[in-house]
Amino acid sequence: MVQRRSLAVPYGAPVLAISFLACVATGLELSVNNHFADFTLSTKLGPPISLSCLVHNSSQAEELLWYRGDGQVGLKDGNKVNVSNICISPVNESDNGVTFTCKLARDKSVQVSVILDVQFPPQLSGEETLHVEEDKDVTLTCNSKSNPQAQTTWYKDNHSLTLQQNHHELYQTSEVFQLSIRKVQKSDNGTYTCMVESRLGNGTRDFHLTVEDRKPIFPKEAIIAAVVVVGITILFGILARKDKFFKVW
Repeated sequence: MVQRRSLAVPYGAPVLAISFLACVATGLELSVNNHFADFTLSTKLGPPISLSCLVHNSSQAEELLWYRGDGQVGLKDGNKVNVSNICISPVNESDNGVTFTCKLARDKSVQVSVILDVQFPPQLSGEETLHVEEDKDVTLTCNSKSNPQAQTTWYKDNHSLTLQQNHHELYQTSEVFQLSIRKVQKSDNGTYTCMVESRLGNGTRDFHLTVEDRKPIFPKEAIIAAVVVVGITILFGILARKDKFFKVW
């Protein structure tokens, strides 16, 4: 009698085999502007840019989807199957850092993303006039966006500002540049310039600071106390002479 033997199949092997065969059978890939993996696209403000998504190794019509961040982009019917194009026009500051993703409709795990790196110089100009009393604090603020991030230098009357400890304080983020002056003095009078510089250009903003004399301050407590004292004095004066007042009356 012939004995039949069966080979033991490791647990999980059928699933792996099916997955492998499916990949071999389909081999579907997407590319965006000839990139098969996620990439960063550097560009400048203004001129439009086009993104083209293409299906590779397809044996049938495949529908494509486009996303801007988490929101789906509306596509026309003739711009969805096997190849799909979108245009960003004009490119502006709000597009910087935004991710555009092309996905396969029936299997969204098949996708390619592109991150926009929109480069632009600092956009800063104008001037401002400030009046502040002596011994008060004042803050000069420059608001500016740029990519790549810019560096800031402060000038006073066209000369580099010499920072004094406990008198000047700098604060800076990617979009805000501040100079604070504590307890301003007459010597702080002048024109302060915020210069924001990057390799793509620079911008400036002027602040004309005028330090005024302190206004005299009359404490309420002292005034109230004086009124009370005067009132009591008058009252006691009247009481002291009441007999005389009554005789006259």
